[in-house]
Amino acid sequence: MKHLRRVSAACAAAVVLLLAGCGSETELVSTDSAALGGIVPADYTEHGSGSLVRAEELLTIDRRISSISSIAAHVVYSSTSGVDGSPTQVSGAVFAPEGKAPDGGWPVIAYGHGTTGVLPDCAPSTDPELLGSSQIVAALVRAGYVVAVSDYQGLGLDATYHPYLDARTAANNLIDSVRAAKRLVPGTSDRWLAFGGSQGGQASWAANELASTYGAGLQIVGSVSLVPAADISGLAQAAADGTLTTDQKPLLQWILVGLAKSHQEIDLDDYRRGVVKDRWDELSACGGPRAADRTALAAQIDNDDLRPSTPEATRALEAYLREMSLPTAPASAPMLVIYGGRDSLISQAWTDRAIAAGCESGESIQSVLQPDAGHADVDGAAAFPWIEERFDGAPAISYCPAPPQP
Repeated sequence: MKHLRRVSAACAAAVVLLLAGCGSETELVSTDSAALGGIVPADYTEHGSGSLVRAEELLTIDRRISSISSIAAHVVYSSTSGVDGSPTQVSGAVFAPEGKAPDGGWPVIAYGHGTTGVLPDCAPSTDPELLGSSQIVAALVRAGYVVAVSDYQGLGLDATYHPYLDARTAANNLIDSVRAAKRLVPGTSDRWLAFGGSQGGQASWAANELASTYGAGLQIVGSVSLVPAADISGLAQAAADGTLTTDQKPLLQWILVGLAKSHQEIDLDDYRRGVVKDRWDELSACGGPRAADRTALAAQIDNDDLRPSTPEATRALEAYLREMSLPTAPASAPMLVIYGGRDSLISQAWTDRAIAAGCESGESIQSVLQPDAGHADVDGAAAFPWIEERFDGAPAISYCPAPPQP
């Protein structure tokens, strides 16, 4: 991608926008809605995972994207729940560069957005600026990539729910967004890369792990995960110990919203009381009048409001969170993980643990710890030349310890 290095600075600056809302998500909420136009010609004939249900022109998307895109479409496509394997429909957006596709076709970036919420009105594709992601998407399109932006299951469509931070579901959604993009954009390659931050960092890591099985038929070249929510199992003991940070308290509340839908056996009252129980609907919102109070309400959550009621409840929550966490299998392609030493949302120790486990399973991981960075201010500049190198076929550097010689 000959243009990529020229736009790396713009992309790196946009990473701050990608991650800025992850600790206080309501900052990303827009009062506008993206307007839709006519049906976009595409291959609607196939069925199964990644098949297109519909694609409509995005009329009010950020001009930084529309001015450089040959296609800017809102899409609905088929995918699969990672919780129970059931077929689902997922919304999102697909953007294609102008001009003629290069030899081998347009490479694809499956873009995993950071946390925006847990309800249907929290979807980036319904917002003209993609809830803070439009600048980085524009830079990637300008660099010559087809960019597929999944809303994730349950965001944008109300036929199902959003299993927040369930890694397998988000991974399936990213992989199927690539398939949907191929059916929409003529001349699209099978070669793709997963890229995301925070929730999207977890999704991109998980998509790499599932690429050789669920992603069969596509060719992944790598994944980039910025401050990924990879291993979140530590939230359970922190809740029991009363040591959740200010950022982790609303994070856990949103996880519980999804868990209650995924696992009907959960008694939410084992994990909520006080303001969390009394103002559950407002704390669960990302848009509308209720969302306006969420930041103030989140600041009122004290240590007892999310403390599991019994040791058994703590162990059950930890088991659910461990099932949602990473790694779960060896990755299919090289990984780049960038994270911060002062992250108050996803602890450095948790990410260290996930990276170590990935290395033990034989993954190729280039991990970059920025000791003075938090969750929203990591420097993502290194990601963009790394992406170019993966599509160019250059060997990836792994920081994992060499396996012991037999």
